[in-house]
Amino acid sequence: MGFEREMGAVLDGGNIGDGRADDRGKAARMVPPPRHLSAKQKAAVIVRLLLSQQVSPGLDRLSPAMQADLARAMGTLGQIDRTTLSQVVGEFTARLDGLAMAGPHGLQAALGLLEPHISPIARDGLRAEAEAGDPADPWTKLAAMDPDRLRPLLLSESAEVAGILLSKLGVAKAAALLADLPQERAQVIAHAVALTATVTPRMVERIGAQLLEQMRDVPEPAFRAGPVDRVGAILNSVGAGLRDALLSGLEARDTRFAEEVRRAIFTFEHIPKRVEATDVPRILRRVDPDALIRALAAAFATAPLAAEFLLENMSKRLAEQMRDEAQGLAPPRGDEGEASMAEVVTAIRALEEEGEIRLIPPED
Repeated sequence: MGFEREMGAVLDGGNIGDGRADDRGKAARMVPPPRHLSAKQKAAVIVRLLLSQQVSPGLDRLSPAMQADLARAMGTLGQIDRTTLSQVVGEFTARLDGLAMAGPHGLQAALGLLEPHISPIARDGLRAEAEAGDPADPWTKLAAMDPDRLRPLLLSESAEVAGILLSKLGVAKAAALLADLPQERAQVIAHAVALTATVTPRMVERIGAQLLEQMRDVPEPAFRAGPVDRVGAILNSVGAGLRDALLSGLEARDTRFAEEVRRAIFTFEHIPKRVEATDVPRILRRVDPDALIRALAAAFATAPLAAEFLLENMSKRLAEQMRDEAQGLAPPRGDEGEASMAEVVTAIRALEEEGEIRLIPPED
């Protein structure tokens, strides 16, 4: 509404008038000059007048900072004489008279106004554009960044800044980032989100600009995954004999790096400890049935716990069929069995990278 917009403009640094009394047609008797009031005090006079007439001024549409400024200004008014009141009301109504129409602020508000009157195709396109945000907005650019680039900010910045960052991201991305943080840090940031209600839009914009500038100073890495994860992923796909030989060579060169790689390696034997039981059906849909049967046949001898874990978390009928076919196969040769089990592991890793499943972190 026009009233709230004008009130917000005044509280944000504008003015209702220049404070000079109209000297046209001076009355015969002496009239005390109007008091000199600041712009915020004049806004407080208008609000006080409306409240005295049981009219809601819609202050909830103002920012928390403007509401606080208005309350402080009202506390300094004291007694307002008739001349001062008349002048303030005249200045404010003159300003409102010059306001012919108040348009919506931003594409989201415009869409809310037009949505009942436009076609579904136009509505959906505009909605996607509004959700994408202004490309010039620093928060739009930050929200588009990979979570791996944003995660260090949540660890290094203050809890308040981290809370604002999470609040400006999409719900899914914010939840994923929060879940990856140490529990104590995640709790502190979650509490800080509850304290962001009083942060002004100007402060949020300034924080976004500073974070974006900080991110620009850090070059984007050439590889998405770190060296430990890259080596671990490579060793996941080789045979056990070669994997053990390579790890032994790494230990001779860099014991600490080799230990981190060991923790990053995910093989068929790790399935019961690191895969959620509810994710097994999704994994099975990704693996070729014949390859799964061969993998189970090999796993009955080399990784029985993993084989039973998979069978226990599929339908009873399918489990019986898979077990019968796997046990009916001739024992696969080492390389063939390992290759089939590697297909299952590759499917699990692919689902993890796509965000379809989350592996349980390895135990220390």
